[in-house]
Amino acid sequence: MADRGGPVLTADDIGAELGERATLVQFSTAFCQPCRATRRVLAEVTAMVPGVRHVEIDAESRLELVRELGVLRTPTVLVLDAAGTIVRRAAGLPRKADVIAALGLAVDNGRS
Repeated sequence: MADRGGPVLTADDIGAELGERATLVQFSTAFCQPCRATRRVLAEVTAMVPGVRHVEIDAESRLELVRELGVLRTPTVLVLDAAGTIVRRAAGLPRKADVIAALGLAVDNGRS
């Protein structure tokens, strides 16, 4: 997990609008089994937390962004605050509780 105040991503960077409060950006590949489970976990969390958006990016079609952000494996999840600042990142299948905790940081970061 990265520290607060990381790089900033825009809607143009991720190919979708940012969430009102936070955005979960998932880098996946077509044959990645943990990516499917991650998609389910993130969908459950976004359904529970208002103002949060989940955006899935095909890592193979966005190699420039993958390299720029240092994504080394899939799934990799970035948690962005409302302004698009990366406040957390994790590789591998996340636990729902960890995603919710990271969203708490993103929402708090967006208020400061």
